[in-house]
Amino acid sequence: MSSLHTTEKLLFDVLSAAKSIQEFTRDFDMDSFQSNELVQSACERKFEIIGEALNRLKRYFPDAAAEIPEIEKIVGFRNIIAHGYDIVDSEMVWETIQLFLPKLIENIEKKISA
Repeated sequence: MSSLHTTEKLLFDVLSAAKSIQEFTRDFDMDSFQSNELVQSACERKFEIIGEALNRLKRYFPDAAAEIPEIEKIVGFRNIIAHGYDIVDSEMVWETIQLFLPKLIENIEKKISA
């Protein structure tokens, strides 16, 4: 295991990427998001980072990973973005940003401050 892989570092990576997504989309609605390929691509890249950091958390710190709700779905979403580029739908990404990202941020913030 690399010294770069600590629970705190991986959780920080998740939180940083998630907050970047929120910042990228702060003044957007779904239509403006769907018409902006640059912002879509940036958000997808940050979702890849979130999923990979959580995948590493599962691998190296399974007890900590077990405390993250829906971690399997998050990692699966990362895999869809990374490997299923032809089926990634901007509406699905937007919905994830709006409905699931705030919950993830809240959960990770609690873990970091604990």
